[in-house]
Amino acid sequence: MRMIVACLSLLVAIHPNCMAQKRPLTIEDLRAFHRIESMSISPDGRYIAYTVTTNKKSSGRVNTDIYLISSRGGYARQMTTHPAYDGNPCWSPDGRMLAFISDRNGTPQIFALPIDGGEARQISRIENGVCQFTWSPNGRTFCLATWAPPQSSPRDSINRTLPSGIASTVRRYDRLFYRWNDRWLDGNRRQLFVMPFEGGSAWRITPGEYDTPSLALGSDHDFTFSPDGEEIAFVRNVDTSAVNTTNNDIFVVPAAGGTFRRITTNTANDRYPVYSPDGTSIAFLSNNRPGYADDQFDIILYNRRTHRLRNLTDEFNLDISELVWDSSSDRLFFTARDQGRLAIFTVEVKNKKIKPVLLSGTNHHLSINVHDDRILFLRSKIDMPDELFACDRRGENLHQLTFTNKPLLDKLEMNTLDEFWFSAPDGRIVHGFLLKPPFFDPARTYPSIVLCHDQAHGCWEDRFTSMWNPQIFAARGFVVILINYRGSKGYGEDFSYALARNWGAAPYRDLMAGLDHVFKKFTWLDDQRVAAAGSGFGGFLVNWMAGHTSRFRCLISHAGISEPVSFYGTTDAIWFPAWEFGGSPNENSKIYERFSPLRFIKNGSTPLLILHGEEDSFVPLNQSLQLFTAVQEYKIPSRLVLFPHEGHEILSPDRVRIWWETIFEWLNQWL
Repeated sequence: MRMIVACLSLLVAIHPNCMAQKRPLTIEDLRAFHRIESMSISPDGRYIAYTVTTNKKSSGRVNTDIYLISSRGGYARQMTTHPAYDGNPCWSPDGRMLAFISDRNGTPQIFALPIDGGEARQISRIENGVCQFTWSPNGRTFCLATWAPPQSSPRDSINRTLPSGIASTVRRYDRLFYRWNDRWLDGNRRQLFVMPFEGGSAWRITPGEYDTPSLALGSDHDFTFSPDGEEIAFVRNVDTSAVNTTNNDIFVVPAAGGTFRRITTNTANDRYPVYSPDGTSIAFLSNNRPGYADDQFDIILYNRRTHRLRNLTDEFNLDISELVWDSSSDRLFFTARDQGRLAIFTVEVKNKKIKPVLLSGTNHHLSINVHDDRILFLRSKIDMPDELFACDRRGENLHQLTFTNKPLLDKLEMNTLDEFWFSAPDGRIVHGFLLKPPFFDPARTYPSIVLCHDQAHGCWEDRFTSMWNPQIFAARGFVVILINYRGSKGYGEDFSYALARNWGAAPYRDLMAGLDHVFKKFTWLDDQRVAAAGSGFGGFLVNWMAGHTSRFRCLISHAGISEPVSFYGTTDAIWFPAWEFGGSPNENSKIYERFSPLRFIKNGSTPLLILHGEEDSFVPLNQSLQLFTAVQEYKIPSRLVLFPHEGHEILSPDRVRIWWETIFEWLNQWL
């Protein structure tokens, strides 16, 4: 009898229904995820240094630390433990040290840490802190970017006494570009300096009145040493007013300082210079429509001996994001958006032959391990935050190296994306995704929410995100509808370009046709319980819907453009509306008027939640204030929620929680 009882007890213990059940994602889970944000491979290919950012629930702050792992995976060793920011790891050429940026002593400075043990040592003492840096190939110097007064002498001092007292609180401007990325500019310029590894005086290599690297429309790789360490390539915009042009160019200058030379003559955007390992060429990204910030990028090859330029991807119809050289210097690997994925491709220098390497997922921060023929990168999917992965140069033998969030992910039930295609009213085929709630039951009916992506020329990808995370909506019982309407990247240049001068027309019709398609195809969708939400350009579409349709039970607009004329006059990116609306309001007032959501608010009645970060400089606060005034005047149920000390994206962990709670309170009230 005891044997029978024991066997029955064992069966109960191991039965799947008795095991710990998975559960839906919560707002607190989003706060608990660790985020891998950068990586750097050691010169010998044995190790990877990477950063992990966590939200500290006790303090309500975020913390970033550096970890070290074998390039084959395994145990990850935490290299920094300071409660301040420690990030941007960079290996010394001999592989014995890691340099990184830390603000543990106040301003962000360069520190160096021995790999074999020991304390981190502060290297730089730059008055205004270090924005970015890179280590020279010989290990003797750093090239760093910092804020400094514009001066003409190449080897001038990095420090200067600025006004103090009440005078320092008054802002005075004589020309445009007075605000950028949610901060007021103070007269300093971002400039490049070279500094000895042992510390001491740094010398400026980019004098003049121009930010270097460019503040606007640049990349995270806009200055770099040549392989011999004798030259530095960098990006800057030398137009009179950088706020309303996209004319970034690439220059080269001796690392010791001296005369610099422009190597690009294109009047559109050139960025992301990368020297070939053999030193003969510089590859960079370039687009060819002046003023069109979201134009498709190509890979251009610059021959350092002949000074000739050659387009390697002129037959490739996708937008390129980043690139890295193969160790042989005979081909490059790059990423490009492709139908809702950020895929990896390779191009041969000799014949421009392009091949796909890895087409699934969202892959970025590419590196090449020259010692074992592998590509290293960060990879995410809709149900997995970024982790370190590796594959061979053919995209085979895909291998996950880190499992930073595995303990939490193992507890959560999350679905993957289903995709669909449909015909827009003009016959164009449009792509979208559906995300079902966890524990989905096709016998039930579900409410849905349409999310509109933030960037006009962005796209929904198979990626786990922080803001507008589709999984958190699905966890609350919504089917999430993600449509890559006209303007989205990843479907060819013409599809993206079709948005210009067409804001409230093509993308809106695409969205409505997409909804018609999914409601007809999927009987478990309740077409009477539908909401829509978005920010930036997605917020514009929500604001446009508010005056053009009554099919939604409620709407949510975060930092949405509501009045294009005032947007043009207050944004820190004038080139954006200037291109999209065909010039300034004085030059093309009819387009600005035609696509102003405020003009049509009087036609609406759908309840509207309006959210905005008060420091947003891209879509300034006046856009939401005007919108709220309009909907209140027309007696439309509405709420305005403002977030102090936040920009276009809400970042503070505590305010992020409030942001999510506010959204779900609104959805629960009206759906």
